[in-house]
Amino acid sequence: MTDTQLQPQSTQATGVAVLITNSQSEYLLHLRDNIEGICWPGYWSLIGGSPEPDEPLADAIARELKEETGLTVPLQAFTTVQQNNPEHLGKGPIAIYQGQWDGDAYALPLTEGIMLHWFPATMLARLRVPPWCQEAIRLHHSV
Repeated sequence: MTDTQLQPQSTQATGVAVLITNSQSEYLLHLRDNIEGICWPGYWSLIGGSPEPDEPLADAIARELKEETGLTVPLQAFTTVQQNNPEHLGKGPIAIYQGQWDGDAYALPLTEGIMLHWFPATMLARLRVPPWCQEAIRLHHSV
């Protein structure tokens, strides 16, 4: 049984996230602050956030990526995943986008969280990664 479900891109998504890959097929993950009051504290996760009221999802993820990392790269819609774990029920689906960038993760001007790092998909099992994020990467890696 999985904690997420693959869905077509949804305009009803309440969150956005982006799968950034490099030419070595690694994924750029964000180590979140380990503080109370945020989703997934202390977990490695995709870069993302929430759209502003009436903000198109594509604009929201481009804004979040720029705000959190300084990156501006072409993005494409990939899928939508649902958080089905008990502490996040009712949060709504997360629209997942994809993009590519080859660069030094440590050189990015991180404005939220602890750090950014490149990881191969095979490393996910050894990291604390939210189930919805694991599923999005698994789906992307299998394409």
